[in-house]
Amino acid sequence: MNYYNEIKNELINNEINRKVKNYSINKSDLDTYYNVGKLLLDAGNQYGESIIKEYSLKLTKELGSGYSQRNLRNMRQFYKASQKWQTLSAKLSWSHYCEILWFDDNKFQYYVKTVELNNLSIRQLREKIRSNEFERLPEDAINKLINQDESNAVDFVKNPIIIKNSGKYNTFSEKILQKLILEDIENFLEELGIGFTFIKSEYPIKFDNRYNYIDLLLYNIKYKCYVVVELKVTELKKEHTGQIMTYMNYIDENIKTTEENNTVGIIICKQDNEYVIKYCSDDRIIAREYELV
Repeated sequence: MNYYNEIKNELINNEINRKVKNYSINKSDLDTYYNVGKLLLDAGNQYGESIIKEYSLKLTKELGSGYSQRNLRNMRQFYKASQKWQTLSAKLSWSHYCEILWFDDNKFQYYVKTVELNNLSIRQLREKIRSNEFERLPEDAINKLINQDESNAVDFVKNPIIIKNSGKYNTFSEKILQKLILEDIENFLEELGIGFTFIKSEYPIKFDNRYNYIDLLLYNIKYKCYVVVELKVTELKKEHTGQIMTYMNYIDENIKTTEENNTVGIIICKQDNEYVIKYCSDDRIIAREYELV
């Protein structure tokens, strides 16, 4: 079998399809690179790894740029991934796949599902990879996404939560932390996961004749629940869980409707304390550390 001619014909046919069938460019690309990847794997098994360099030089000379050794290896890896997962989503473009092809299994599958479910652009995918989103999520949350299991509003809150220290503050307080979050509220909501919207900072709630103020009150559209966020610039303490639990119960009793789910709470702190959360009586509460960048 003349592997080179087969590969060359696949690539030429794809270039023709890209010009006359613009609506199906992505499918044509993925189908072509799948077929080329299989041929490259077979050729490599027969002639050795050096065949990639040889084919790259010939294809570049005859067809032009776009067929570097790296790109050919990506096509081969794409075929291997396709074999492992049987079918790969056509909702991802070839450029999407090139960003994640060399990740290990869970990381690869996580980003495939994330792009597929959220219709992410290449730029958005790169931002998530650059921020180490996968590494900042609990393993059970990743498995829920990959397996499409039922999840809750706080499953995909990152740890740590990245907050930009735009003012380059040296001394720090809860008010400053709140200020930094509000200055970049869109990024903060993305750090929390899917469906979060901002309602108000310093949200007032009244007990008898005294007011208390929730640092941040959010709402999750997907999970139909209010989200109370409390900010702490110290290690997590047991009184913090008592405070946020009180606020959550207030929202449930006075604001939440019968059609909405119970309020959840997120304590953002300088340092987590696993024992405080472990022995907290309310499993709606989670704690996450923050990291300033």
